[in-house]
Amino acid sequence: MGHRPKGGSSTSSHHSSLLQDVFGSGFVNKSVLCSYKRSFDGFVVELTEEEARKMAGTRGVVSVFPNEKRQLHTTRSWDFMGFSEQVQRTSSESDVIIGVLDTGIWPESDSFNDKGLGPPPRKWEGICQTQNNFTCNNKIIGAKYYRSDGLFGSEDIISPRDSEGHGTHTASIAAGRLVNRANLFGLGSGTARGGVPSARIAVYKICWSDGCYDADILAAFDDAIADGVDIISLSVGFRIARDYFNDSIAIGAFHAMSHGVLTVTSAGNEGPNPATITNFSPWSLSVAASTIDRKFFTKVMLGNNVIYEGVSINTFDLKNEMYPIIHGGNAPNTAANFTWASSRFCLRNSLDSNLVKGKIVLCDARVNGSEPFRAGAVGAVMQDLAPTDYALSFPLPASYFVLADGSKIFLYINSTSNPTATIFKSNEGNDTMAPYVASFSSRGPNPITPDILKPDLSAPGVDILAAWSLISPVSPVRGDNRFVPFNIISGTSMSCPHVSAAAAYVKSFRPTWSPAAIKSALMTTATPMSSGINLDAEFAYGSGHVNPIKAVNPGLLYDAEEIDYIKFLCGQGYGTRFLQLVTRDDTTCSEATNGTVWDLNYPSFALFTSASGNVSRVFNRTVTNVGSPTSVYRANVTVPAGTLKIRVNPSVLSFTSFEQKLSFALTIEGTTDKSIVSASLVWDDGVHKVRSPIIVFVSISQI
Repeated sequence: MGHRPKGGSSTSSHHSSLLQDVFGSGFVNKSVLCSYKRSFDGFVVELTEEEARKMAGTRGVVSVFPNEKRQLHTTRSWDFMGFSEQVQRTSSESDVIIGVLDTGIWPESDSFNDKGLGPPPRKWEGICQTQNNFTCNNKIIGAKYYRSDGLFGSEDIISPRDSEGHGTHTASIAAGRLVNRANLFGLGSGTARGGVPSARIAVYKICWSDGCYDADILAAFDDAIADGVDIISLSVGFRIARDYFNDSIAIGAFHAMSHGVLTVTSAGNEGPNPATITNFSPWSLSVAASTIDRKFFTKVMLGNNVIYEGVSINTFDLKNEMYPIIHGGNAPNTAANFTWASSRFCLRNSLDSNLVKGKIVLCDARVNGSEPFRAGAVGAVMQDLAPTDYALSFPLPASYFVLADGSKIFLYINSTSNPTATIFKSNEGNDTMAPYVASFSSRGPNPITPDILKPDLSAPGVDILAAWSLISPVSPVRGDNRFVPFNIISGTSMSCPHVSAAAAYVKSFRPTWSPAAIKSALMTTATPMSSGINLDAEFAYGSGHVNPIKAVNPGLLYDAEEIDYIKFLCGQGYGTRFLQLVTRDDTTCSEATNGTVWDLNYPSFALFTSASGNVSRVFNRTVTNVGSPTSVYRANVTVPAGTLKIRVNPSVLSFTSFEQKLSFALTIEGTTDKSIVSASLVWDDGVHKVRSPIIVFVSISQI
């Protein structure tokens, strides 16, 4: 394609003439399907490969390329959120520092180049540990590693360098620079970018090959706060809930809050069962993982030419070649005393290499592919009851199917003496139902304080393309030799840095806002999500899907300070001794500091009650006006008919000045036979809609 031809000549006749020059009299069979006439010169025509090559070599032809189907571009998640590259930004974005507590970082990644960035902000007081050829720049302004016991694994790099990929991925989601043509072997191709590309990154490596330890987490919090970070992003958690005073993350986040630093945490990946969330302290922000409108599918074609579409991220290309396919149950490693009962699931060492080498193996479980890979299989097809709302990478060509399709593949294998199959490279599709919370995302209720709604927000965490460590393979399986600068993975670890970036974005506009104020702005401007898809409603997605643009101008804030959380803790029955473990001062619980959970100035409302009892509870809240100095907000309550009665008093808040504070009480009364009642309160001044979810539930086990 090139510029439009000058003069008054018709582009259509020009195109026809060009075709005639190239193909002679045969051009009459080449119908021009479409011509581009207004801004540039080009046309669409059906050509064979040979004809296309001939056309490309013709004088005056800029390029010839196939009319392939394209999907939406970029790492996609930020655009899906409505947060485009052109969004309004402030010059102070480069003064915001995000502390990333994770597995370290790969500093040479293009996502962390410092082109155009000045020196670190003056407030920065951190250091850069340069062991093992690690260097910082004006993007990665500091980096430290922590290992309190001094015991390192053989694969650990004793420096802030990332050997796992996880920390590099999360850091680039939050604050990565723009990288064009980022992709994973052609998948997810587009521009990779973080939410705040000009923000600075401070790296705190707390995780190693054997995990992340409390002592190192607390040491990193301690340093990050003193170093001058503005936001802490922590995609780490425990498998089971811990009390606030046995939780290094909750303790560290409390210290951060008291120093004006917001901690954003991942909800966890133990869903979809209820009360599986493990990061839930009220002074931190807990993030669930939701989908974006891009999915990855992998087709398998059987020898009978029937094609089934499964789910995976398959970068391998078998070039349509058919291979024998065998059920794992028919290939047990009897020499190691394995039987059909184990080999059908492709468990470790259960497959006989002599029987599966050079073949595709059908496994009756969604495994990581390591056993078929070890045994020399060409590929793996898996069937299971596991969810299909996210895709995984495997060390060999693979696709995962639900039992409905997997059973048909199994029947085919048993219907012929020479069953064959091939696995295609993955393709991208559109998920029109997005966003919804992923099945793996940990759910509420809050297992320690049920009347504090958790998670707080949802953000993209499924099939996210971002930067990666060049010494960590695509899949977590040893022997996978694909080493890439960008990888696609899923988890609340990915959703957390999206919200960390959103918090940093708000901070760049509102540098004096407290952690609670930033958190309130993000929660009350979130886009509501549907309980029709996620039946566990707010326990899946909290206040909804994060919307960074709206959060800059929320209208009202539910602010809170350290003393408010101290009152909350005292009201929860925590004594002075325990409280001082967190505050590290002489704070005591007394009548003056004894508050209730329902009076904590939280931007959401949750009430845990008995199934048959009468509900009667008052929540007291105070909002701060950060919109128009003179404004009138009216309360709009939405509650399902025939359930509970919810009243707000006063129902009108009239502000006369900026940052004025006004209080109200929300009362919930009545009875309900439902396990969950979802409602909402919206304060509306005609410009802002300050929304808070309300959830009443009767039993954690029934949700």
